[in-house]
Amino acid sequence: MGFDHRKYVAFQPVQKTDRRWPDQVIQHAPTWCAVDLRDGNQALVKPMTVAQKQRLFDLLVKLGFKEIEIGFPAASQPDFDFCRKLIEENRVPDDVRIQVLTQARPELIARTYEALEGAKNAIVHVYNSTSTVQREKVFRMDREGIKEIAVNGARIVKSHAEKQPGTNWTFQYSPESFTGTELDFAAEVIDAVNEVWRPDQGQPVIINLPATVEMATPNVFADQIEWICDNVKYREHFQISVHTHNDRGCAVAAAELAVMAGADRVEGTLMGNGERTGNMDLVTMAMNLYSQGIDPTLDLSGMAEITDVVEACTEIPTHPRHPYAGELVFTAFSGSHQDAIRKCLSTYKEGDKWEIAYLPIDPRDLGRRYEEVVRINSQSGKGGVAYVLERDYNIAMPRWLQIEFSKVVQQAAETEGGEVDSDTIHRLFEEKYLAVRPEWRLRTYDLHRTDDGVTATVEFGSERLSGEGLGAVEAVAAAVEKRFDVRLAVEAYEEFALGEGTNANAMACIRIQVNGEPHSAAALAEDTTSATLQALLSAVANHVAVTETSASGTATA
Repeated sequence: MGFDHRKYVAFQPVQKTDRRWPDQVIQHAPTWCAVDLRDGNQALVKPMTVAQKQRLFDLLVKLGFKEIEIGFPAASQPDFDFCRKLIEENRVPDDVRIQVLTQARPELIARTYEALEGAKNAIVHVYNSTSTVQREKVFRMDREGIKEIAVNGARIVKSHAEKQPGTNWTFQYSPESFTGTELDFAAEVIDAVNEVWRPDQGQPVIINLPATVEMATPNVFADQIEWICDNVKYREHFQISVHTHNDRGCAVAAAELAVMAGADRVEGTLMGNGERTGNMDLVTMAMNLYSQGIDPTLDLSGMAEITDVVEACTEIPTHPRHPYAGELVFTAFSGSHQDAIRKCLSTYKEGDKWEIAYLPIDPRDLGRRYEEVVRINSQSGKGGVAYVLERDYNIAMPRWLQIEFSKVVQQAAETEGGEVDSDTIHRLFEEKYLAVRPEWRLRTYDLHRTDDGVTATVEFGSERLSGEGLGAVEAVAAAVEKRFDVRLAVEAYEEFALGEGTNANAMACIRIQVNGEPHSAAALAEDTTSATLQALLSAVANHVAVTETSASGTATA
């Protein structure tokens, strides 16, 4: 059997009984570092051009990122050239630190500093792999050998920085494949590096703990981070950063729990682009904080621009269900969801706390419109259909008509397949309820009220009828019954003013039994009485049309 789970070994959790992170709550955003231009770029089938890199860099600055990893200049001439372009053309704002990556090798570190010459603020990110599998199967070295690589790299990084005192240097070290490294050894290497850099004496230092491959559940990663925070020297003098990958689909969760466990800084990419299944998604994590009332320190309000730029630079489309950014993430097709959203939005006022069913944040905060929230297909219900008509055409329907009309829309959706747009819904409503046969179009009406009730005269088509009743509807119904020899029973009718002021139009909806058969109709007019009487006539006309069709069919047979 090819699919055999027995060849895998379960990851061993941290033996930690004093964990504190489960009781922590994130109160403020971590320091963000965007690695789209390095980690994200190396994962692309077609790496970015200089123009694409510049466009993405400018977007990251616009969004508010203060730390941006721009490449691996010692390993790539295009990365070297891009680094020089940013510095020589003065394209890096004074409050932004550019970060570059290098392996802990003397010649690569020297080339890195050559690329950074003249930079105002820079982070030199040096790394070497420390994991058990890398030590034993890739480098074939013992712990001391691996540690010496790290320490020697730290010395060289420090030495080159001293030769360029005009730059504000920050040193960053990553024990690559941290999650696969024994914790005591990881702490030993970190302490050895910091003994060279001495963050306690004022040198800015970042220790980055990458989940180069996501190997366990996020809670285990949080345990690892908290253990390191508790067991390394000089902890209060340097930042701990995390760089989570998404092999298990939990990169965001792992980063959030890591912050709860003591991490100060998070590396990731916009939309999660990266090796294999991707990097930690900065948009998702930042928006998760935003949804909890925490300032993410990033301006993600122009989500359409973000997705457009990322797609143009990476040539990777945004999934329609991508958190916060996808086309459909705020869209409800389900009838029960639509009904709940519609009712919540009907009571929401600007300035209220956001408490809307099925919408974790206000779509307008990201430049989305409420028009995109409720969309109709065969799974939709009365609430969604009613919402679309109210939103786009100012047509309010009573509940009984919502139920009836939603079935009409559902049938159309099932017949055509896919989504039913707003124009189609409106057309169906007009055809089913608003359409008036010429011979049944109300021309005039006259009402006289006495102590005994109302006498009504109506003219429609070639007809002029009169009748009496307690009200206008009853009086006209009596006239129609006599003329067409039918029995009418009004089940329900409602009137609505459309708009405000003396010129406001009105709509009426009516449901009547004609000889025991139900018929519904609606009408628009300048006043509610005209609308109600036209709706009554249209409902009777529907019965007459059905009767005539049946009689014609019988005669033909």
